[in-house]
Amino acid sequence: MDHLDYRALAVLDAVATHGSFDKAAAALGISQPAVSQRIKALEDAAGRLLVVRSAPAVPTGLGQRLISHYRNVKLMEATLDIDLGKTVSMPELSVAVDAASLATWFPLCLPPLLTPPRCQLDIQLADQEQALHRLREGSVFGAVVADDGAELKGPTGTPLGGMRYVCVATPQFAAHWFGDGFTREAAQLAPAVVHERELTARFLAEHLDMTGPFPHHTLPLSTALNDCLLGGHAYGLLPYLQAANALAQGHLVDLLPAAYVDVPLTWQAWELDTPFTRALSEQVVAVARKYLVQE
Repeated sequence: MDHLDYRALAVLDAVATHGSFDKAAAALGISQPAVSQRIKALEDAAGRLLVVRSAPAVPTGLGQRLISHYRNVKLMEATLDIDLGKTVSMPELSVAVDAASLATWFPLCLPPLLTPPRCQLDIQLADQEQALHRLREGSVFGAVVADDGAELKGPTGTPLGGMRYVCVATPQFAAHWFGDGFTREAAQLAPAVVHERELTARFLAEHLDMTGPFPHHTLPLSTALNDCLLGGHAYGLLPYLQAANALAQGHLVDLLPAAYVDVPLTWQAWELDTPFTRALSEQVVAVARKYLVQE
C-alpha cells in the first residue's frame, strides 16, 4: 500500500470497535454506504480482505495490523499536540491482563491515568494464550503474562515479580475433610475448586507428592470461585493478595502454612514511546513490584 488513507483507517477501526458497518456509521456520523465504500477502497488498495463480514464484523490479520498502526499514529499525534500546547485528544490504550492480577494489584495502576483522564483505557481479561495472541497481532499495546522463559519477537519484557498462591478453605471445610491434616489421602477425596487445573496439580505434586487426577470443580477466578471457597464447598488456591483479609479474619485457613506456589509475571509491551504508554508501563512496573513477591 503506497499511501494510507487515514480517514478510511478510522472507519476500519470503528467497524472493529463496534462490530458492524451500521454501528460504525452511527458512531462516526456518516452513512452506512460511506463506511462500505471506504472499507472497500482500503481492501482494493491492499489487495486483501480486511474485514470478515460476520456478526459481529471482525478484522482479518492484516486489518488488525492496520488498526494497530492507526491507533499508534493517534497516540503519537496526541504527543505532538502536547508539545505544541494544543488541546489533547483522548487516545485509546488496550491492555490484556490475567484474572488474578485484575482481581488484585492491577487496578491500583490506573488512578494516575484516570484522574485526570489521560487516555481511554481498554482493559481486556485474557488468559496466557489469548494475551500473547493479542499482543503478537498488535490488538493490545501491552499484556501481563506469566513468564515461561520464552522470548517474544517484538515486544519488550519487564519482570514484575511473582503472584503467590496459597491453599485455603473455610475452617469448617478443613475440619470435615482435613481433620488429620492436609494429606495426600485426604486430597484424593476432598473436592477442590480450580481456575487453572495445572496450577493446583503443580501445588499438589510439589507439596503432597500427589500426581494424577483429583476431584475438582472448574470455575473462573472471580466471585464464583470465591463464593465456592467461602461457602465451604471446596478447597483451592487463591492469590495471597486476594485471600489475605479472609485469612486474617478467620473466614479462611491456610491448609499448608508456608507452602505456596509463585507464578512469575512479566509486562510485555510494544516499544511505543509516548507520554501515555510510558506512564502506563511505569505504573504497571512500580505497582507490581510493590505488591508481588520479589526474589
